[in-house]
Amino acid sequence: MSNKISGWIDGSRLIISASLQFEAGGAPDTGFDNPFPQNMKPGFPDLPAKTWFQYGYKEGIPRLLDLLDKHGIKVTSHTIGLAAIHSPALAKEIAARGHELSGHGQSWTDQFALGYEEEKEFIRSSKDAIQQITGQETVGYNCYWMRRSPNTLAILQELGFTYYIDDLSRDEPFLVSLNNERLVVVPYTLRCNDIYLLEGKNYTPNQYLETLKLEFDQLYHEGATRRRMMSFSMHDRISGTPAMVNVLDQFISYTLRYEGVRYLRKDEIASMTLTDKNSITDADYV
Repeated sequence: MSNKISGWIDGSRLIISASLQFEAGGAPDTGFDNPFPQNMKPGFPDLPAKTWFQYGYKEGIPRLLDLLDKHGIKVTSHTIGLAAIHSPALAKEIAARGHELSGHGQSWTDQFALGYEEEKEFIRSSKDAIQQITGQETVGYNCYWMRRSPNTLAILQELGFTYYIDDLSRDEPFLVSLNNERLVVVPYTLRCNDIYLLEGKNYTPNQYLETLKLEFDQLYHEGATRRRMMSFSMHDRISGTPAMVNVLDQFISYTLRYEGVRYLRKDEIASMTLTDKNSITDADYV
């Protein structure tokens, strides 16, 4: 059941968790998700698709950072280790502007298929790359396409992470108990996910805006009686386009007209969840 006992301990009516995916530089040369026909022969680089990804760090993230500055909002950037290595100045700028950088793997790799030690090194290398480049300690994690292995949570705990997001089961953060310690789950979203809706379902920017507003309206209504959180994603090459930044500008302006709405980084949400004695603990977590 949802937590109807109390709202947020900071007095917010609705907290919004925005994700900025920094992925350009972490994809392989071929065989990755892109808008072009998947007819490349093995051994040949998909050069047009590479330029599609390059848009993310050349145009997308800089435009999104300016939008967030305009509204005074801080978010979490789920950053592939190789993306940070490829564009260290941009990774540093994300941190310098007050945003959190969380782990997103070292590359686009199906980590669910890795053995324990191999997966541990995969996660650790991402964490180390971000910290060495930005000086920021990484405490959160997001798997490639959300697909973790049975070992992922134990590895995250072993490496000092406090939360992860690869979950769709609630509209609020919650706790899971692992080895007698607590790990925070800050749920992600497909309902308000730009790559899923615009690339996967062919939504227009205006359809996406309407979806965001409908989601916000309902969760804000529910926030009067229970703890509610809204999530939406901003992938560098998709939400960083002019049309999508226009849409996000409209949406953020819309939400900030409402009393008790607050945008928070996911590490801040995790910290509040750990502090709140009324936070849900999921005893039968998958």
